[in-house]
Amino acid sequence: MEFKHKSVLLEECIENLNIKKDGIYVDGTLGGGGHSYHILKKLEGTGLLIGIDRDMDAINAASQKLKEFNNFKPVHNNNANILSILKELNIEYVDGILLDLGVSSYQLDEADRGFSYMHDAKLDMRMNREDKISAYEVVNNYSEDDLYRIFLDYGEEKFSKSIARKICKSREEKPIETTFELVDVIKSAMPGKALNEKQHPAKRVFQAIRIEVNQELEKLKQSIIDSILSLNNGGRLAVITFHSLEDKIVKHAYEEMEGRCTCPKDFPVCVCNYKSYGKILNKKPIVSTEEELAENPRARSAKLRVFERVIK
Repeated sequence: MEFKHKSVLLEECIENLNIKKDGIYVDGTLGGGGHSYHILKKLEGTGLLIGIDRDMDAINAASQKLKEFNNFKPVHNNNANILSILKELNIEYVDGILLDLGVSSYQLDEADRGFSYMHDAKLDMRMNREDKISAYEVVNNYSEDDLYRIFLDYGEEKFSKSIARKICKSREEKPIETTFELVDVIKSAMPGKALNEKQHPAKRVFQAIRIEVNQELEKLKQSIIDSILSLNNGGRLAVITFHSLEDKIVKHAYEEMEGRCTCPKDFPVCVCNYKSYGKILNKKPIVSTEEELAENPRARSAKLRVFERVIK
């Protein structure tokens, strides 16, 4: 299957990265190369784009899509390792970093990746197929308490306890091996009223398992901080999130890096010695236009937050 992914908030990302022709940029979630293509179009020969992705399918597809550019460097790695990646490339600072934290359309639509509750496939959900832990291990080996915690914390699923209990009971008879088997178990643990909601009843649990498998939130805050510290003066970090858990982490990391004086307002000088690494450019997140939503309904939950590095 061709690696297709509709780039979300594309124009807004390109505008807010404030791309310099000779700058060095990082697309930390390369995907199919949609955002990267438009970044590279704005760079000249001396500029450089580094594209990072955990998914080798994405690396291969983007490399093919971007083969016309000789200033593109693909890296099969995790953006959480931004500091070591740049060090290996002998790069100290960059002029902009983009992180699109969503799952690509390819990963959702390619049945054998096991991400989607809409396709029957073996439980997998690994963004990096070389990782040892898959959705199968989570569903069949985690304790009832751990499943409950994951569904509640990562999926904000109000029926977390009953779903975790039902999974553990079902797997006593036989392992839960496929996405549709898991969907059936989830549905059987929910009241009839919940099954008639507009949102698919398995959506929150599948999100939670995917986050756990790929450890998406565990290193996100540090990744944001490391990305900001990797920016040149005036460089920008643009992050797109797709659910409230991610957005909250990004928002709080930005606030922490922006820094705030905690001295009483009547103090003549600051004595709290707060440290600021830059400024938040949009206090409210940028969201998709109605035109974009008409073309790509999956962009509905997308939020873009931008931070500019200021070195004093």
